[in-house]
Amino acid sequence: MNIRIEITDTNKPYAVIYTNKITPEVQQAVSLLDTKSELITANDDEKIVIIQPTEIYMIRIENSETIIYCESHKYRSKKRLYELLSLLGKDFMQISKSAVINLKQIDFVEPSFSGMMKLFLKNKQSEYISRKYLSEFKKYLGL
Repeated sequence: MNIRIEITDTNKPYAVIYTNKITPEVQQAVSLLDTKSELITANDDEKIVIIQPTEIYMIRIENSETIIYCESHKYRSKKRLYELLSLLGKDFMQISKSAVINLKQIDFVEPSFSGMMKLFLKNKQSEYISRKYLSEFKKYLGL
């Protein structure tokens, strides 16, 4: 792939891709360029930490607080669930009224009561997928 970078007077960077067909290489370039650059910040006691989206396993509302779960730590965020979801991009999916998960951190899923499913993440956290969000999740899995 040939790459050319030009410096212009525009405030925001933009990209144009010239191609005669969409190839996996072009799709990968678009995917890399399409990532959000918003910061995800959260509180860890008295500290404010910056969290990369790839570090996030799940975000859940607990006792009216937004909790961000990473591999071995959890952090409190002042943002609402829908605000964080809009910053995170395509690797995240809402699975209930109070939970968003990182699709790349799913370990396994098992059927549960009343037609629901329970999702287990690689960091040993688990959450139920509510029926409202189940059809979209099954579509993601190819079921």
